[in-house]
Amino acid sequence: MKLFNSYTNTVEEFKPIEGNKVKMYVCGPTVYDYAHLGHARCYITWDVLYRYLKFRGYDVTYCRNVTDVDDKILKKAEKEGKTPEEVSQYWYKQFSNSMKALNTLKPDIEPFATKTLGEMISIVKDLISNGYAYEANGDVYFRVKKFPKYGQLSKQPIDQLESGARIEVGEHKEDPLDFALWKKDEKFGYNSPWGVGRPGWHIECSAMSRKYLGKTIDIHAGGADLIFPHHENEIAQSECANGCKFVNYWLHNGFVTINKEKMSKSLGNFLTIDDMLKNYDANTLRLFILTNHYRMPVEFSDEALTSAKAGAKRLVNAKQTPINEDLDITKTEEYKAFVEAMDEDLNTSKALAVLFELANKANKDEENAYTLLYKLGTVLGFTFEKAELTEEEISAAVKQISTALSQEFDSMESILELRKQARAEKNWEIADKIRITLDNMGIVLKDTKDGTIIEKKGH
Repeated sequence: MKLFNSYTNTVEEFKPIEGNKVKMYVCGPTVYDYAHLGHARCYITWDVLYRYLKFRGYDVTYCRNVTDVDDKILKKAEKEGKTPEEVSQYWYKQFSNSMKALNTLKPDIEPFATKTLGEMISIVKDLISNGYAYEANGDVYFRVKKFPKYGQLSKQPIDQLESGARIEVGEHKEDPLDFALWKKDEKFGYNSPWGVGRPGWHIECSAMSRKYLGKTIDIHAGGADLIFPHHENEIAQSECANGCKFVNYWLHNGFVTINKEKMSKSLGNFLTIDDMLKNYDANTLRLFILTNHYRMPVEFSDEALTSAKAGAKRLVNAKQTPINEDLDITKTEEYKAFVEAMDEDLNTSKALAVLFELANKANKDEENAYTLLYKLGTVLGFTFEKAELTEEEISAAVKQISTALSQEFDSMESILELRKQARAEKNWEIADKIRITLDNMGIVLKDTKDGTIIEKKGH
């Protein structure tokens, strides 16, 4: 298996530190607002990596943190007259619901920054005692120039970084490049050896990663926007505190863009996951994201999502047959093609091509095609369960069709019987009216040898 390492800028053979064990850390959300499509791309991408590593037999420990202490959370708390904890807890629940709706697996470990303060303080104390950090008026800063490798991840020479660095009003830095490990905050802070304050953002991930995964980990992943300064600073403080290499493989996913601009809350051009799920199901959003290579930017458009919706429908509406649990999928050509694609730095586009071919074969009743589609599709996080219609939805459909046909019907069964009779008599006008009315309501009819079944669109 090969992965593109952002630190070396090369595709490298993946070799875990210890046997088949994989320690994987992903930078999680700062919980103060709704998650958007950019977050969906990040967490679906690393959900697929997590699923695939496990599929290939690795023993994975996946840690994704929750930043629940941050300037943005404090501003929201002040604005809404709430405590920072009330804000972060509320938005963490919203984030968790969005992730569940996207069918992402929960990480094995999901630590909160505020529960790891002791470890952060410990690292900062070590950095100060080793001369890599200093206290200034209640703040603590990291001495960037004491770490010669600073800038290697982001490929920015130190002199280039210096030219754009500034000391802001109220800061007491020795050097404009130095960054905060601890911030004085007498209103919302916590007790520390340097007075009441709170951690800098970067130290949070270093502490949580070390506490739960160890000093050196296999994979650290996140969005490309985190390369500088967040991940650059993580490397500097972790390696200086721990005296060893921090991460073996740095992985970064590309942006989601709208009109060629990165989707972000600061630009106000973001689409929330919850809003997206009102029009498109989780399979559609996942297909939209996985059609593109994870390192490339993805341009959002209604056309792209409409295409993804049709593609997702092709996969989940493939003819289903009982799963053959006795099948050794590793001996099939489709498995080999799927693995070859995914081993090529998670080439999900090629892997999807294998799934679409299997969907075609399933529709032609080829033996084991659906079993392979289901098992390989699940590795990419697709769900194949058919959605049940509620009684309210069925009742509404009956009313709509009754109105469309200017007749009175008491149940969906009587409507399906009328459609069956119309088709037998080649009365396509009535048959089409029933189909079109249901289609407009988001309901699809499927004719099987056992009769006609009704499903929600996109499932």
